[in-house]
Amino acid sequence: MDPTIESTTEPTGQRPIPADWLADFEAAERRPLRQRMRYAFIHTHKPGLDDAPFRAFDTTADYRTWCELNLPDWLGYGRIRLPSS
Repeated sequence: MDPTIESTTEPTGQRPIPADWLADFEAAERRPLRQRMRYAFIHTHKPGLDDAPFRAFDTTADYRTWCELNLPDWLGYGRIRLPSS
């Protein structure tokens, strides 16, 4: 981190922007648009979702069941399980 760059405070009184974040933003701002667009999107293979061109389900229940059985939890398509009280 460059010690000459200080954190700034947002005009709305929000928390200050860390100096290293500000330096990263300013460096990115200087890059040409084509390069920024290339860096902006990162493809991540999504197992189950990227493996077929499309899927169709008769009901939402069928879709949710398929998601639970075929997709990893980290994709976020599972149902939320609340503890019974």
